[in-house]
Amino acid sequence: MALMDERGAWQQRIHAALFHQGVARVRGLLNGEGRQAAAAAELSLVGRQMVDTALIAINSLTEQIKPLRAQLEGIGRSQPGARALLAHYGIGALCAAIIWAELGDCRRFRSSDQAVRFTGLDVTVYSSDGKRSSGRLARQGSPELRWALFEAAKSAARTTAPDHDYYVELRDRLGGKRPALSVARKLVRRCHHTLRELGDEAWSEPAAIHSEQEAA
Repeated sequence: MALMDERGAWQQRIHAALFHQGVARVRGLLNGEGRQAAAAAELSLVGRQMVDTALIAINSLTEQIKPLRAQLEGIGRSQPGARALLAHYGIGALCAAIIWAELGDCRRFRSSDQAVRFTGLDVTVYSSDGKRSSGRLARQGSPELRWALFEAAKSAARTTAPDHDYYVELRDRLGGKRPALSVARKLVRRCHHTLRELGDEAWSEPAAIHSEQEAA
């Protein structure tokens, strides 16, 4: 996540450089078409140097991210607890591994509401000390967990998603990120029940490790 945040910061620098030099916004800087557009943009010498330097940094960070992503996706597909989360629409192997690791042993939660509060996706209420305003996300706990849940929840925008009607209703009424955040809270509850029902199995070794031990 730290590497992805750093890569995102370099992308923002490129967008800012293009904007200040009157170049139309280039989308998809991580794919070939976007990179070609950035390389072909008419820039000053300083602007070109900045963009080229940023692209080199993005390439370096991407090469570091790839093996880590593959490792996490492997855990998501092989570890029983993480693999069980794949049954929930929108959760892929990467998000499954992050949610499983960051949510932890759900048997410690008395209810799914407590699991939602743990993620920091709950909405705050008025606090008498004046330090917390109402109607905002608590944002306590793991930012990686919130990222994975939000990414998975955005899939509710697809017409095939089981939460699509709920998502559209909230989108039309509230707009912004709130529909996806509401679906993310639903996903927390589903993941809580899934991991809780698995019990100790949710924390057993990945299938690949078992196979290697049996072969030995």
